[in-house]
Amino acid sequence: MNLSVMPQSEKLNTSARFPIGQPVRHRIFGFRGVIFDVDPEFNNTEEWYLSIPENMRPAKDQPFYHLFAEDSEHSPYVAYVSEQNLVLEDEDDEPIHHPELENYFQGREGSGRYILRQKAN
Repeated sequence: MNLSVMPQSEKLNTSARFPIGQPVRHRIFGFRGVIFDVDPEFNNTEEWYLSIPENMRPAKDQPFYHLFAEDSEHSPYVAYVSEQNLVLEDEDDEPIHHPELENYFQGREGSGRYILRQKAN
């Protein structure tokens, strides 16, 4: 998967709670990630949506976030998570380890938020 392009959603939904570059944690499963794109509402396949157990299925009419994520063993992957299932990551936690981060971000602010790379003209 080639993720070396910049996020598509520069026109972010103003109702999105978390900005691009924000470190977050999944409130149920505990994995960590950095937001690199936001969909104003669910924008994945119905098959993916139905694979979520019915009692845990989030509403589709909320922002969904694309994350550069890592599991507890620091294995990287890309996750797609509803806003209701994300919480802010603690500011003092160690950086997220994902090989695609440097393609999208140029470092971190003091708050821990990742700084989006500027597009080349």
